[in-house]
Amino acid sequence: MTWIDSHCHLTYDGLAERLDEVLDRAAAVGVTDCVCIGTDLKNAVRVLELSDQYSNIHAVAGVHPHEAGKVEKGWVEALTGIVSRGDVYAVGEMGLDYHYDFADRDAQKRVFEAQLAIAADVAKPIVIHCREAHVDTLEILEAAAPTSPVVFHCFTGTLNEALEIIDAGYWISLTGVVTFKKSDELREVARRIPGDRLMVETDSPYLAPEPVRSKRPNEPAYVVHTGRCIAEVRGEDIEAFATRVRANTIRFYGLPTHAAAAPGK
Repeated sequence: MTWIDSHCHLTYDGLAERLDEVLDRAAAVGVTDCVCIGTDLKNAVRVLELSDQYSNIHAVAGVHPHEAGKVEKGWVEALTGIVSRGDVYAVGEMGLDYHYDFADRDAQKRVFEAQLAIAADVAKPIVIHCREAHVDTLEILEAAAPTSPVVFHCFTGTLNEALEIIDAGYWISLTGVVTFKKSDELREVARRIPGDRLMVETDSPYLAPEPVRSKRPNEPAYVVHTGRCIAEVRGEDIEAFATRVRANTIRFYGLPTHAAAAPGK
């Protein structure tokens, strides 16, 4: 039984300084591949360095809404150059975050819209960050009318919001939050997502699932706990579920179909 962590941040503190150990633990529980997300231009360079070093780390690059107020002149051209590479598999994470409002909302919208245009230019999938901004995010996506697949990563919204995302034809990826005791509505979301539009992620080093919550930074090995919870909610055999969400992740991102079996090259 093998898994892919469809969204993680291996360049962040808590993981980067012990990466070989982290990847070894992941491999030991069947997590063979990780999709590593760059959240600004500088971070994207670090992600690319990791993907060059490890054949089972797959790069995605974008500007997180928290960073939208920090973009400098020429950032669109620079990001376009990065995501044009054959070894970068999607654009993102991009979107809107009205919970923290670390960036002005108008700036967030401008940077989001610009990245949707970049994704259209390079014809690559789109990874969405949406927190307390459901209506605006869907409106911007509707206006952009992307033809590439779109995933709402780390979905923690309501069932009605999830159904609107599904009705729009987009994907949903779930984190360890689905395992939390108070996440009954999110578990209902997990049950209702079409099987061919579902992915599982850690968003590590954040949001460690039960039963390892708060014990250490989250890491790719823990995607197994989240996957097991979702399979149980859906009434699916765990091995069949792992096979399906792995295939979904490869299909969504267009990852190499050989799916690396061990860290390193």
